[in-house]
Amino acid sequence: MAEANWYVVHTYSGYENKVKADIEKTIENRHLEDEILEVRIPMEEVIEMKNGSKKQVQKKLFPGYVLINMFMNDDTWYVVRNTRGVTGFVGPGSKPVPLTEAEMRPLGIREENVVYDFRIGDTVSVISGVWKDTIGMIQSMNDNKQTVTINVELFGRETPVEISFAEIQKMN
Repeated sequence: MAEANWYVVHTYSGYENKVKADIEKTIENRHLEDEILEVRIPMEEVIEMKNGSKKQVQKKLFPGYVLINMFMNDDTWYVVRNTRGVTGFVGPGSKPVPLTEAEMRPLGIREENVVYDFRIGDTVSVISGVWKDTIGMIQSMNDNKQTVTINVELFGRETPVEISFAEIQKMN
């Protein structure tokens, strides 16, 4: 089987989050979890001055672009290309060109797999990212995407959240 690669998709500016959500919903509905592995919007931490106070915020690294890790075939190409808000893949004509290893490195995308010692039912602590310092129990694991799903309490309700293996550690 061919190898999954990262592709860049051009979107209408300001539609990146909507495109990401729509593609993830389509993956779920069409059961393409093994073909489209991850959809990502590259973000960076910046400090903004508002009303005289400093505030750390997330800004899009490349407004108007979304990164997708997928196996390129007619199905996946069609799903992504026909998502509302997508104007096309980055590449000459209609032929998508995958990112090289060198192009992915500055984006913080690493190809090595994380070795882990946890399984479904284990309690883990989130050590980085948006959910840092959150504790949850592993509900499911996805080895292809190197992620776990844990339940976190949000607005007084248990909510499933997908987190990278690299962002968690097992609780003793």
